[in-house]
Amino acid sequence: MPESLMVFDFGTNEDAAQHARHRLEGWRQAFRLGDRIQFKFERIAPEPAAEAAPPAEAAAEDAGDKKKKPKAKSAKAKTTKKKKEEAAAATEPATPAAAPADHLRLLVRLAFPNHEKLTYQRWFDRIPAEPLFESAEKQLLRPGKDDYDATKELFDSLA
Repeated sequence: MPESLMVFDFGTNEDAAQHARHRLEGWRQAFRLGDRIQFKFERIAPEPAAEAAPPAEAAAEDAGDKKKKPKAKSAKAKTTKKKKEEAAAATEPATPAAAPADHLRLLVRLAFPNHEKLTYQRWFDRIPAEPLFESAEKQLLRPGKDDYDATKELFDSLA
């Protein structure tokens, strides 16, 4: 059975990876490919940066806040406090609080029966040539190559 793996590295471009997945899913349904084309995502989380407060200290602060009983405030005091907080938030520059995005790789497995070798070859040539996949760093693996077995195990281990 002709089988191969394609690895497309989209970096942190989530939109391009999702468009590529959508395109593969469309082909799979339109051409009734079923299990002949399978694909999975591998998300590689970036290294966590050093935090300002360790999680144990933050949990202790949260527990201490819960023990304190808030004083009753009037409605006027609540609204003025909200307005002051909104004004302070508007004047402060926006800080990048978002964590760095995951590194995305799309793994595609082509597995066609022996009597469909021509169809297999056409899909093997067509997928990497598509504009959505051209922007990604690609690695085409066939049985017998060095990285094929490791990549196949990775593909099988992904959910």
